[in-house]
Amino acid sequence: MAILGKKGKKDSNYLSAKESRRISRENRKITDAIEKQRNRKHIPREEYVTKMRDPNNIVEFDNLHTYFFTDIGTVKSVDGVSFDIPKGKTVGVVGESGCGKSVTSLSLMQLVQRPQGQVVEGEIRLNMGEEAYNIPKVPIREMQKIRGNKVSMIFQEPMTSLNPVFRIGAQVDEIIALHNKEMSKEEVKARTIEMLEMVGIANSEGVYNMYPHELSGGMRQRIMIAMGLACSPQLIIADEPTTALDVTIQAQILDLLRNLKDQINSSIMLITHDLGVIAEMADYVVVMYAGRVIEKGTVHEIFKDPRHPYTIGLMNSKPVVGRKVDRLYSIPGNVPNPVDMPDYCYFRDRCDQCTAKCDGAYPAEIRISPTHSVSCYLYEGEV
Repeated sequence: MAILGKKGKKDSNYLSAKESRRISRENRKITDAIEKQRNRKHIPREEYVTKMRDPNNIVEFDNLHTYFFTDIGTVKSVDGVSFDIPKGKTVGVVGESGCGKSVTSLSLMQLVQRPQGQVVEGEIRLNMGEEAYNIPKVPIREMQKIRGNKVSMIFQEPMTSLNPVFRIGAQVDEIIALHNKEMSKEEVKARTIEMLEMVGIANSEGVYNMYPHELSGGMRQRIMIAMGLACSPQLIIADEPTTALDVTIQAQILDLLRNLKDQINSSIMLITHDLGVIAEMADYVVVMYAGRVIEKGTVHEIFKDPRHPYTIGLMNSKPVVGRKVDRLYSIPGNVPNPVDMPDYCYFRDRCDQCTAKCDGAYPAEIRISPTHSVSCYLYEGEV
């Protein structure tokens, strides 16, 4: 039975049970084929060993597509994302909730929820020294050696990331022991204590024997950072590491991350929607909207000369100290439905600068400078 709207018209958002079953069957065929390919017992190295485009990068995202195959349709969470993370640099990924920031990082860690979530196209090249790995094709066993060792992740909410039934020491010990099988139990414990001290925990011996619920939010976040840095990774993914913390602790955590990055000479992929954190921490900025990169450049270029109307809108929505306004600016409209994305620019319906060209295909990437690029028809033919 169809659901009727106000004037007796069929509701376009209504999905019948029959249609849902058809979508589910089609999606199962797609995901089963991908899973069968991934779950082979012997995957030859030639399938996932590749070369970096630039050896000075630690990671290169190249036309990455990560989709979620649901019963109501295919959600294109990441839809053609391309950017690089240079060695020893911090790249800030910014955008509103649901734009694909975290799914991009989870694709790199092979932590996207399967079988519904799948990387369907593109490459994520991880620099392994003499060679590189294309992460979406790396076997699970090989990925377990990389995850936490070469690449580590600091999750958004430490209370849900730490196991409440194990002591802090046991949880940090596990990571160190997993990737350093030659170390004895005493050496593993000594390394854990060292890491707790490195992240600014004074009573490291006492905290080693505590449970997560006995610690404050800031202390738990420090534990997560200690776990992330335990094996001196080449890349640290910090997924909104200061969201649940008060302002004073935020500043301490950011200083800690910055100092530790320099100590172990690693790179940081910093995911946040806080432009103040990006301005303070990042060397490069990637602005995402509705699963795509709409602008990227150095932190100076993005903050001093934002080009895309969405980036300009984000900058205008920041409160400015000393300036009184009756109402904070907010970008009008809503993000398009991720199950049914339009053929034209995803930001067109919210943009106050759109032109006739914006009715055409999604705009290509236009290079403003060697490090600054934007996907917008406003700058077509300018450079």
